[in-house]
Amino acid sequence: MATRHDMGYGAEASLAEDLLLLLFQPDAGFRGSGVIAGENTLFYVLAGAVLADLALGEQVRTSGRGSSTRVEAVADRPPSDELLRSAWDYVAQKPRGVQTILAAVGPTLRGPVLDRLVDRGDIRRTRRRTLGLFTTTALEDGGTGRRSVLLGDVRDVLVDGVVPRPRVAALGALLSASGTLPQFDRDIPWTSPMINRAKELEQGDWGAGAAAEAVARTVTATIINSVVVATSVIPRP
Repeated sequence: MATRHDMGYGAEASLAEDLLLLLFQPDAGFRGSGVIAGENTLFYVLAGAVLADLALGEQVRTSGRGSSTRVEAVADRPPSDELLRSAWDYVAQKPRGVQTILAAVGPTLRGPVLDRLVDRGDIRRTRRRTLGLFTTTALEDGGTGRRSVLLGDVRDVLVDGVVPRPRVAALGALLSASGTLPQFDRDIPWTSPMINRAKELEQGDWGAGAAAEAVARTVTATIINSVVVATSVIPRP
């Protein structure tokens, strides 16, 4: 199966972009107007993706344990991506708890990340007339095929037991943390083995061959588990 790297989608796409593209459900909504799964927990999940990106890039690290865990910026390693840089700058002011960072960074992410996906052609915005009276904005698949590739990569890990690349492991873990995996049942069967594997990804168990440094993997798992805690207290429809 082709991977996102084979198709030329490399480091320019952030984890938050990949995650939002996966959460995009092109056939859902009124008359297939397209929706984003997990809207009520989305800002925590996108913020977790931003922090996970920084962790995998070894641009942030954690200190302390348990409730005293803090995230701190790695000096002189600011990211070039402006979304990541904004979060890095916030953390660079002083070490902070993960929940504090999620709440501070997350609320402003949806719009800019969606705009990036539209600019890349992965999602299209269209105007529609409803009942001949109202004009609404619909989201449609852009036809690039990138969402299908990402979904296939995550399915390979969760269902077929493929050892993941670090970014795919983080995507699978974040999808699990978001509570939206049941909505992917058609493509990623909702079975006990799949659920168990998703929980392993949340904990940083990515397999012996996962090409990520142990420290980066541990930091990412800490962040994702904080996303789980944050989203678990929000009622889901």
